[in-house]
Parts: sequence; C-alpha cells; structure tokens
Amino acid sequence: MIIIAIDIGTQCGWARSSRAGTVASGSENFAPRRMEPAGQRWLNFRAFLNEQRAQAGNDIGAVYYEDVKQHAGTLAAHVYGGFLACLEMWCASNNVPLRPVGVGQVKKHWTGKGNADKAAMCETARAKGFRPKDNNEADALAILSLAQHQEGVSAPVREAA
Repeated sequence: MIIIAIDIGTQCGWARSSRAGTVASGSENFAPRRMEPAGQRWLNFRAFLNEQRAQAGNDIGAVYYEDVKQHAGTLAAHVYGGFLACLEMWCASNNVPLRPVGVGQVKKHWTGKGNADKAAMCETARAKGFRPKDNNEADALAILSLAQHQEGVSAPVREAA
C-alpha cells in the first residue's frame, strides 16, 4: 500500500512509501511569491499533490496528515485551514482516503515522548537511517511511520535515492 504523509504548512514536509519498501521524502515551500496572484500557493500545492500521485503511479492507498488543533497565531491557523481545505478537496476528487493523526500521537509513536521537540524528531529520523532536510520532513517521516503502523504495513526498508 502506497501512503503519502504530509506535515501541512507553508514549509510542507512530505513522505511517500513505495511498494518496494523505499521512502521518498522532502520539504516544499509554498510561501507566496512577489507578483503572484493571491491563490497561487493553493494552485502550487495542488500541482504538488498531482505530482505525488504521478510518482505513486496513481496508486495511493491513503493520505495521512498531522491534525493540528493549536496554532502559533491567527495567520498560521488561516494558512493551515487553506492547505487542509485543498488537501480534503484533492483527496475527495481523487477518491483517496484522508486520515488525520494527532500531533502528540505522532511524536509519541516516533520518539516515545508525546511532547518531543523539533530536534528530537530530526534526531530520531537520522537514527532510523533518514537524512531529513528540516523538521518538517522529519515530521512527515514520523507521520508515515505511524500511518504504516495503523495500516498494518511493514515499515520502510530504506530511503529512496
């Protein structure tokens, strides 16, 4: 089962399993750019999701995302809501199940501590053989690991080259 895990945000972490047991992951920036139309970040996010689908061979079993309930501020909450609305719409239009997982649940599964900080999330990713570029990618890897556990899928063998 191919699973996509997403750490929603302007700096969006992602991880995708493959049938071969490898994991591709990264971190994409969806910050608005000067001179772009107001909705361009959402179009870019949709294009990113379409690219993930193409890379998965149109065979995505589920998309998991970190269900954040508290945000640093109002703008962060609005941006998160926009990304979540786009993700919900994309999953519905592509007939892909969308599954939320709690922040503490992800951290506890990955590090053993429900309140692990960003450094601990990155450290755990490195200990498991991954090379996350930032904490967003480490979070996505943790979400993917939890998703695989919940789906009864064996853990990733290695990071894809």
